[in-house]
Amino acid sequence: MMRRSSATAILILVTAAVSLVVTLAGGNAYEASMRAGFIPARLSGIDTDYLAVPALLTPLSCTLLHAGLLHLAMNMLMLGFTGRETERAVGPWGILILYVVGAYAAAFAQWLPEPQSLTPMIGASGAASAVVGAYSLLFGRSRAKAIGPIPAQAVHVVWLAAAWTAINLMIGYAFLGAGVAVAAGAHIGGFLAGLALARPLLMWKWRRA
Repeated sequence: MMRRSSATAILILVTAAVSLVVTLAGGNAYEASMRAGFIPARLSGIDTDYLAVPALLTPLSCTLLHAGLLHLAMNMLMLGFTGRETERAVGPWGILILYVVGAYAAAFAQWLPEPQSLTPMIGASGAASAVVGAYSLLFGRSRAKAIGPIPAQAVHVVWLAAAWTAINLMIGYAFLGAGVAVAAGAHIGGFLAGLALARPLLMWKWRRA
């Protein structure tokens, strides 16, 4: 059985290790993104040149690549902060389910509006967004105040989603010239997946306890 409170740390260590190897080895981030990043057109069966990872696995492989140390640090800090608390609620397998489903939900949200896009998407922010979404739903009431008829939990969810998306948009803008997408649509897709899975995973954990 996976040891309690270890899944978040493992995700961070593996992601950081792979991203740092690619970055510090002097590899070209764009070249790596073309080989293992998520490209919507490839999921549509278009442009498989230079593909090193099966297209259906690129929603996961793209989480191991980052457009620099700042991009990696922001994603790992947010994953560490929200993942630790969320894992206590849903367990280590729950956090892994959130992360994997979030990665695919993020990729789908990126694919849906532009299925023929050739712009690669990299970064763990889509998968991490699912963890952020679950965290905001599970712990929102004690972190914010109600605004009129809007309950505190809803305020916290909206605030955290907006802040997380804004941070990643700024990072994405910084790397726009490199031809790599750090996409808002992916963050929204991952975040919504986290909201949808939070309570079912919580109930699943306690039924297994």
